[in-house]
Amino acid sequence: MNDSSDRILYLLKTKGPQTAAALGKLLDITSMGARQHLQALEERQLVSWEDISAGRGRPSRYWQLTPQAWQQFPDSHGELMITMLDSIQAVFGDAGLEQLISQREQQLDSQYHAALANCPTLEKKLEKLTELRSLEGYMAQWQEDEEGYWFIENHCPICAAARRCQNFCRSELQLFQSLFAEQASVSREDYILDGARRCSYRISPL
Repeated sequence: MNDSSDRILYLLKTKGPQTAAALGKLLDITSMGARQHLQALEERQLVSWEDISAGRGRPSRYWQLTPQAWQQFPDSHGELMITMLDSIQAVFGDAGLEQLISQREQQLDSQYHAALANCPTLEKKLEKLTELRSLEGYMAQWQEDEEGYWFIENHCPICAAARRCQNFCRSELQLFQSLFAEQASVSREDYILDGARRCSYRISPL
């Protein structure tokens, strides 16, 4: 797969469904060039399309990732993690598995609080958290709107483990709530395991 095709997959992953024209602008190529890459990706069953009408005129064709395309993005040794979780539960029971998740949460909480300690504003904290989570493979970003902020994770590198045990997801929500407890409330609005293309969190300043 060439560089442009890889970039198209990344853009569809991080920005959601796009037209060929929009992708062409983002890649600085013609819409025809983008369409050729999309058709090649479609042949590999990595993208699909849907024609969406927005009022009068011809509908626009929006391209999106297929479930097969998720395999192009790294999962942190998914099968190994599931095997280990099954083994831990078999030996130590549900309490042992919960203790493992709590320990992970405490370690991340300590690590993130230390990293964000010198961030004077909510925006700086979001910038730092985005950097940390992106390094871990979450393809994180943050946005501001008229109601506050969004913290977005376009990928989950522990998705296999999270499907096996959704307490990992509960733990991460609690972690984010702890990080911003003095400045904002945090709620999860989009959830990959519910079929969304990303996990997103509303950060509402207190």
